[in-house]
Amino acid sequence: MKKFLGLSAMLFAIAIYAAAQHDRPQGGGGGHQQGGGHQQSGGHQYGGPGHPEVGGGHIPARGPAPATHTAPHYATVAHDEHPARNDHKYNDKPDHPEAPHVHAANDQWVGHNGGRNDAHYHLDRPWEHGHFPGAYGAHHVWRLGGGGPERFGFGGFFFSVAPYDIGYVNGWLWDSDDIVIYDDPDDVGWYLAYNVRLGTYVHVMYLGS
Repeated sequence: MKKFLGLSAMLFAIAIYAAAQHDRPQGGGGGHQQGGGHQQSGGHQYGGPGHPEVGGGHIPARGPAPATHTAPHYATVAHDEHPARNDHKYNDKPDHPEAPHVHAANDQWVGHNGGRNDAHYHLDRPWEHGHFPGAYGAHHVWRLGGGGPERFGFGGFFFSVAPYDIGYVNGWLWDSDDIVIYDDPDDVGWYLAYNVRLGTYVHVMYLGS
């Protein structure tokens, strides 16, 4: 009888634990491997009741679609030019950031419509440091491990923000924000780094490991 009661108590405890695991929220907050490794995520959808329209943990399911046009030709482009000197406006709604960002409701990449081969992102030596060998796309979230716009790192990899985009990263937390790396389909030599907390993104160059 004692063995039967003990077995019953153990089976009951296992059932309670399994139910608790089933009810736990999935994705978003935890699951990072030690050392800044990637976590698996599901491209969570936000923007509904109680969720912000930009950022707030939303992860776009995919990067921007390739442009269908070529960027206008500029005779001279200063590569240290910051967006604050330009006429670009990205806050398409009053509560949206004045920076390139992604709408959580439909994964619209606001600001990535300059066209192919935008002169502001021209590189004389694209992929000078090689291609990023780590995981990228919606299922791989990286935690920033320190640095700044000129050089930041995670998981043993290093990047720099395009000079033209530096004005858009003022609110980034370089030692704790989560980001996702996407391919840039239009500008050769660049990736797009998306900030999960803020919902903003910038062009970044891989510097190596």
